[in-house]
Amino acid sequence: MKTLCAVYKGSYGKIFLSSVCFAIKHSPVWILPILTANLINLAASGTAADKTKIIYNAVAFGILLIINVPLNYLHVHFYASSIRNAEAGLRMALVTKIQQLSINYHKHTENGRIQAKLMRDVEQFQTLSEQLFVNALMFVLTIAFTIGVTLAKSKIVFAFFLIAVPVAVTITMLFRKKIRKKNKDFRGEMETAGAKMIEMVELVPVARAHALEEWEVERMSEQINNVKSKGYAMDTFQALFGSVSWLTFQLLQMSCLVFSAVLAFKKLIPVGDVVLYQSYFSTIVGSISAIIGLIPIIAKGLESLSSIGELLLETDTENNDGKKKFAQLNGVYDFKNVTFHYSDKSDRDVLKDFTLHIDKGETVALVGESGAGKSTALNLVIGFDLPTSGTLTIDGVNINDIDLHSYRSFIGVVPQNPIIFSGTIKDNITYGMKNLSRKQLDEVIKAALLEELVAELPDGVDTLLTEHGSNLSGGQRQRISIARALIRNPQVIVLDEATSALDSVSEQKIQAAIENLTRNRTTFVVAHRLSTIKNADKIAVVKDGRCVETGTFSELMNKKGEFYKFKQIQS
Repeated sequence: MKTLCAVYKGSYGKIFLSSVCFAIKHSPVWILPILTANLINLAASGTAADKTKIIYNAVAFGILLIINVPLNYLHVHFYASSIRNAEAGLRMALVTKIQQLSINYHKHTENGRIQAKLMRDVEQFQTLSEQLFVNALMFVLTIAFTIGVTLAKSKIVFAFFLIAVPVAVTITMLFRKKIRKKNKDFRGEMETAGAKMIEMVELVPVARAHALEEWEVERMSEQINNVKSKGYAMDTFQALFGSVSWLTFQLLQMSCLVFSAVLAFKKLIPVGDVVLYQSYFSTIVGSISAIIGLIPIIAKGLESLSSIGELLLETDTENNDGKKKFAQLNGVYDFKNVTFHYSDKSDRDVLKDFTLHIDKGETVALVGESGAGKSTALNLVIGFDLPTSGTLTIDGVNINDIDLHSYRSFIGVVPQNPIIFSGTIKDNITYGMKNLSRKQLDEVIKAALLEELVAELPDGVDTLLTEHGSNLSGGQRQRISIARALIRNPQVIVLDEATSALDSVSEQKIQAAIENLTRNRTTFVVAHRLSTIKNADKIAVVKDGRCVETGTFSELMNKKGEFYKFKQIQS
């Protein structure tokens, strides 16, 4: 609840005005039983003065009904603007946090869980807010007003009313803890199911290619049944809770009717007040019952707020405060006895005493068997990971002391699997770039060897691409990825097996585009193909996390060491 109050900080005034408008506009519900009792009592007396009082009561009630319309609009205006602002603010906070979280966090967290927090949990927060600011407020004000009037009119009836409150509280305490656990279990199962659903959709081509459709259905069936059982357990428990509370309140309501009728029979209260107390007791019972009915919804909303808090309070973020910002980048790298291991795999060093020097404008190709540590070395260059021990300096500055955000503005990355999003070719190439001229775009398209593709398409660079660029070939997607790197005019290039999955024709085009990309720039290349690494200024052979050999292609082949063996195996 403290977190909820913090989310609405700055909107307290609107929430207060909304509450005031609500209390006034909802007052006919509370006042009608009083007027009904008054009219019965006045009609029973039958005097001329009482006739005038009947008119006054009717006029007062009419005024309250008329002002309901403008006050209801103001109530909704104030609370809706507060809720929508808080909802948007919460989503923006989550989006900002997602961008701040480390790559390591994203590697070990399923996208489905993050999406659930960003969309479903924020929706649950919105539902929680609406329940609190509308329904809960209505029930609380109703209970307060009706009990206040009852206390003023009859302390005997008020004493009887007090029985309902402890009964309601007792029932609530018995069930609340169990309800929260059921909701938490169900939410966790839903998050897991969401993540697996996304994974299943992405694996459809693989499942189809290997005739594993039925196996995939069986695998998802188990998860869906887990969601079903958790949901069923939650629903049946809530149903039991609702039935027990309903029966209890019905018995109490009948007791109230009998009790007030006895008091009227003994002339302790006017006959009309039997209707008043019965109506008020029904209102109190209904309000308490509704509040208890809101508990599962509120519990679900608070659980979602807690889930959102897990992400917002995550400490695995990239902190650049107070670190050196780069105004330019020369591209001189020096690995000195660098060791790296992942926190969840601390028993194995991915890199061990890794030592390598790269000069400005030099192209270095990292080669070695799969799992040798090549991609990890690239992640260190990008700053996705930091050395566990040893030092990595960039232009003479320790990477731990560098503002990585400013540093990355000077590097271009072409991953093995190009990331293409839904949008035009132009959108994909100019991602994050503003105020680019058509001349700059055309030059990049030419350098990335995309001219032929753009000319063939009916809308040229404005052609819409499908999700993941599925309406393009692998080579075309890779060249768009190269164009995206080129347009930033980076000083350092990182290529992670950019041609490994391409045919020889596509590879030739990509290789030519890569040559345009890497000219006069410090370049890191992870590759296996001879055509990709033969012209590198330096080849670094990585084995078991160590850099065991460095030199040009001819030097290493003449040396007949690890690189020579590696090429012989490939041949």
